[in-house]
Amino acid sequence: MTVRRVMGIETEYGITRADDPAADPIHLSGLVVRAYAASAGPTRALPTGAGWDYADETPLRDARGYEMARALADLSQLTDEDDPAVANSVLSNGARLYVDHAHPEYSSPEVTSPRAAVLWDRAGEEVMVSAARALQGQEVPVRLYKNNVDGKGASYGTHDNYLVPRSVPFADLVRGLLPFLVARQVICGAGRVGVGPASQLPGYQIGARADYMETEVGLETTLKRPLVNTRDEPHASAAVHRRLHLIGGDATSADVGGLLKVGTTSLVLRLVETGRAPELALQDPVGALRVISRDTTLRTTVPLEGGGSMSGLDILEAYLQACRDALAEEVPGWTADPDTAEVLERWGGLLDTMREDPMRACGQVDWVAKLALLRGYRDRDGLAWDDPRLRLVDIQYSDVDPTRGLAARMRAAGRIESLVSTDEVHHAVASPPEDTRAWFRGECVRRYAAHVRAASWDSVVFAESGRGLRRVALPEPEQGTRAQVGDLLDRHSDAASLLGELASTGA
Repeated sequence: MTVRRVMGIETEYGITRADDPAADPIHLSGLVVRAYAASAGPTRALPTGAGWDYADETPLRDARGYEMARALADLSQLTDEDDPAVANSVLSNGARLYVDHAHPEYSSPEVTSPRAAVLWDRAGEEVMVSAARALQGQEVPVRLYKNNVDGKGASYGTHDNYLVPRSVPFADLVRGLLPFLVARQVICGAGRVGVGPASQLPGYQIGARADYMETEVGLETTLKRPLVNTRDEPHASAAVHRRLHLIGGDATSADVGGLLKVGTTSLVLRLVETGRAPELALQDPVGALRVISRDTTLRTTVPLEGGGSMSGLDILEAYLQACRDALAEEVPGWTADPDTAEVLERWGGLLDTMREDPMRACGQVDWVAKLALLRGYRDRDGLAWDDPRLRLVDIQYSDVDPTRGLAARMRAAGRIESLVSTDEVHHAVASPPEDTRAWFRGECVRRYAAHVRAASWDSVVFAESGRGLRRVALPEPEQGTRAQVGDLLDRHSDAASLLGELASTGA
């Protein structure tokens, strides 16, 4: 086993209207989705009248072995109910673009490597830039931010997802992951001005979402937010797979931080799956998350169950060493393929750099890059941490517009390391990954958009002339790849003949 597995990133973008700060964000988010779908055209995006196939969605099923009663669920949890008023589109790159509550969300296609996760996540930024430009042409000056908090009490999510074997007990996943998730922000936090959910206290912290996480484990995502989400909705063959849905991470603009966010998590999951996770347990994981977030020197320690304490760097080092040991001992399934080697090398190098001086990671990690900018303003103008000008810098860092966004400008200038080229990102905006079922989904959008009536992660629904709807199921994420079905699609220039061959083969 390696760092490679099926994974993906969902990002809700912050949204405002420059000439009307009180504009309804739900309405604005709908404009964003519709503007992109219309401007991209039928070979790049399904029209927003096309639906999402909710047949296999189970948002109230809990991985701990029960299902929440619908009457007890918060409305925000009922994500399996179709609302025709909500803008939704599936893109030719296999991603989903839609309105999630009060934000436009880009859910990346399924990928199998950390670098691919970074690439198709960056493609999402370009999708948002294109949508904002289309609206600017309609005299709707929308601003979009790849961040997670508004500084006034609201938080919106960036969720990372991983396919894990159903055979691994969920309790083992929780036990093995919790200390790591508490410490992970050190190498991939986005940084934030303000302390407390509504920035009640002045200061700066590492994790944008740290103050909003309320419990260790739970089903909810918008209230009682847990470090480990228990939603049992695999979007795949449920008897074989589990989708681990993590909601506590930050949106990343720095490629290295993004690579390490998903890459280290995937490796830690391998540790759990092979019984090699470190025997660590924190006395208070939620409290520890906040303690680590509020110390930019990275020296503060948090107490362990049974005595002793560790810093965030110590915890990450323990997990890194466990991965190195598994490789050195040739544990069955552990292979140092190029993707695994890259994550381990960058993980170790970054920890060494941060132990020497966290600020030396300025070109790799968002919270450090942002802190360096803010310190420059503070030193130049003598600003206190509660100065509103610093909050403006904070939000401007995450503006996706390449002429305004500070992170985008730093990346373009080489001050933040880029792992993927501009050409690669532009390709990923239009094209799906070739090694997952996202390829079939995206290519159906590109080739047969006029006949696709709905889609989901595990299906594409076609309208057959005179026959109603035909649902093509895709229960296995690593099937429907270019290698497997490329010739099939190339044989059919229209959806009817494709469906005819699928019917003749019993697919």
